Amino acid sequence: MKIYQVEELVGITKKNIRFYEDQKLLCPKRNPENDYREYSLEDVRQLEKIKLLRKLSVPIEEIRFLESGKMSLTQSMNQQIERIEKEQESAEVMKKLCIKLRDETTDLQTLNASSYLSEMEKMEEDGTKFKNIQKEDINRKKKSGAIIAASFICLILILCFIGMLFVYRSEPAILGPVIITALITIGLVIVIIVVLIQRIKEINRGEEYDARNY
Repeated sequence: MKIYQVEELVGITKKNIRFYEDQKLLCPKRNPENDYREYSLEDVRQLEKIKLLRKLSVPIEEIRFLESGKMSLTQSMNQQIERIEKEQESAEVMKKLCIKLRDETTDLQTLNASSYLSEMEKMEEDGTKFKNIQKEDINRKKKSGAIIAASFICLILILCFIGMLFVYRSEPAILGPVIITALITIGLVIVIIVVLIQRIKEINRGEEYDARNY
């Protein structure tokens, strides 16, 4: 079957499927006549297993060990339970720190951030994981860049169309090309907006980590 059929069956995007192939978690056979990938029901079942494990946040490397027989499912689940318990412990620590902040400081102006940051650094040394603000800032920058790029391209297209209108004012006989240009401009703007929305969704989901979420 074709990749779009697998995409519909399993609910995994083409990008995700390609990612798993790059990671050697999935190796579909190729048609010797055209070298196209041909996915089997076994590949579909394999993707379902990968999707299940990724939804449980099992790391890619660990899935590779499972497939190669270097690790049993029981061992993998035990490790994942330990990771989840650590995350729960981290969440509880963060909750206590938020309560402490609320009770000890009522005004941002009087907040002694350095003392709390020092306390958090010690917690991190003990294994507590706080939010990755660097990743958030990078994602925000990527979204801004995508919006600026899309806006710039749309502006160029609109300016080109306005230029065509000025030409039409001096030569009314070219109404046909102006209409065609208008339709093309509108179509391209719509495509750019759709691509921009998709791009922002990818960034929000983690972009290059998107495939790893499944």
